Amino acid sequence: MEEKEKRAQEILQYPTPYKTRGFEEVVKEHIKHQLKDENGEDISTTMPTKGSKNSAGYDFYSKENIVLRPGEKHVFWTDVKSYMLADEVLKMYVRSSTGIKKDLILRNQTGIIDSDYYSNPDNDGNIGICLKNDSDKNQEIMIGERIVQGIFHKYLLADDIISEEERDGGIGSTNKK
Repeated sequence: MEEKEKRAQEILQYPTPYKTRGFEEVVKEHIKHQLKDENGEDISTTMPTKGSKNSAGYDFYSKENIVLRPGEKHVFWTDVKSYMLADEVLKMYVRSSTGIKKDLILRNQTGIIDSDYYSNPDNDGNIGICLKNDSDKNQEIMIGERIVQGIFHKYLLADDIISEEERDGGIGSTNKK
């Protein structure tokens, strides 16, 4: 087998022997918003869910109460990380109701969560969602509100373009020296 074919096969390996794709809570030291119950006990992070059996997207939830003023942006840390096959990506989109009813937009238009973002050393793969208020009114986001949806996608690799670079950090860290 040629070296190029060998490398392509390595890229397509599963992240772990028994997991294909899904969600987990980040490790405790990377949790940004630890919610508590009425007794002061930690509440586990709500994992993304599907709104219906045929929904393509998995809804992500706010872990904080925020009022976004017109033109203001805010990063919502989900305390969720996602694992997937090496030739997959999780794309993040604003939910229709978030965009249409509240005039909120995803600041980077489409969020891209690469497979190697999972468990990175900077933030353990904590998925952050930056929303901007594109309206002329204050917009309120409450704990437990569904704000974006993530959809898993397969992608294709170009011939002869294989990077040997390894991710060494979180958001915006690839190929940074």
